[in-house]
Amino acid sequence: MLFFYSFIMDNQDVKPDQIIEGDCIDILKSFPDESIDLIFADPPYNLQLNQKLWRPNHTLVNGVKDDWDQFPDFASYDNFSLSWLSECRRVLKDNGTIWVIGSYHNIFRLGYLMQDLGFWFLNDVLWVKTNPMPNFRGVRFTNAHETLIWASKRKKSKYKFNYHAMKNLNDGRQMRSDWQIPLCTGAERLKINGKKAHSTQKPEALLYRIIISSSNPGDIILDPFFGTGTTGAVAKKLDRHWIGIEQNSTYVRLAQERLDAVEIKKVDPALYDVSDKKRNQKRVPFGNLIETGLLSPGQSLYFNADRNWEATIRADSTLIINEFIGSIHQTAKHIAGGKPSNGWLHWYYEDLDGDLKPIDDLRSIIVFQIPNDEGK
Repeated sequence: MLFFYSFIMDNQDVKPDQIIEGDCIDILKSFPDESIDLIFADPPYNLQLNQKLWRPNHTLVNGVKDDWDQFPDFASYDNFSLSWLSECRRVLKDNGTIWVIGSYHNIFRLGYLMQDLGFWFLNDVLWVKTNPMPNFRGVRFTNAHETLIWASKRKKSKYKFNYHAMKNLNDGRQMRSDWQIPLCTGAERLKINGKKAHSTQKPEALLYRIIISSSNPGDIILDPFFGTGTTGAVAKKLDRHWIGIEQNSTYVRLAQERLDAVEIKKVDPALYDVSDKKRNQKRVPFGNLIETGLLSPGQSLYFNADRNWEATIRADSTLIINEFIGSIHQTAKHIAGGKPSNGWLHWYYEDLDGDLKPIDDLRSIIVFQIPNDEGK
């Protein structure tokens, strides 16, 4: 059983896997600095609706008319946004990232404030709704997308991005910044007395991509506008920790019931770890392989394991091939006709059994011999 709390947490620790009921700004102020790995924020849109919307069949559209989306003017909305964004940046770890979603009503105001606060934009992603609500009055284009801003805490943050995991989810093609995902409907949509419980409940598929792309198992994911708990439900399914902040007691109750119903299969935790190991690997110069005797001067390397191209290792760790001398990357680029090439992936050595193995296999041996930052 998970529990939610209506009190402000102390400033000693962040207790994960809980819903905290209350005002997000007040609660965020109780969080310690740099305690959160990833933030997903779905703040009020400030739609400024001033009239009812009717369908052609004379039925009323159940749009966003909740009290939490009402602000007297732009200045009030900007002050509110600046407050919660400032606290989010403070609690975000140096290498953490934040995702903020909005519509054309508010996303540009939020983006302006985020840049002023020092966030560094990595991408804007379009959530293209495959089943959008029509424009019933026929006076504008159908609003078929929402915009997400993905940002790091600062320009030089070493943020997480599981590139290959996203590529795998996209059938081996590089994931684009336009995501075609349907609105939350059917059994996934939470209802009260037959009507949708929350006017802007996000689909789990959207949060799945966000969480997979920019977090790892065990990370703490914060949602300061938790609503009915989509972020927590997906985080729990993916072996991540989560914290939800929500001021509406009805939403808190629904989210708690939803999270309690999420069952986690007892499987190997490694199945949830899709981080890019190569990207996060410590930098190893090719010369280290020669200095440690894993490779030696005069030894032959072969390009792409087909033995059609052979290079010889020189004492300074460069390679020579047909009078061309260069690093493992320069020689690979030379053979590829000028196309940039990662030599670690293209050059192979011959092991004691006469089999060709990628030199990249030897790099992992060196990595374990390099002291971490604490050993400097």
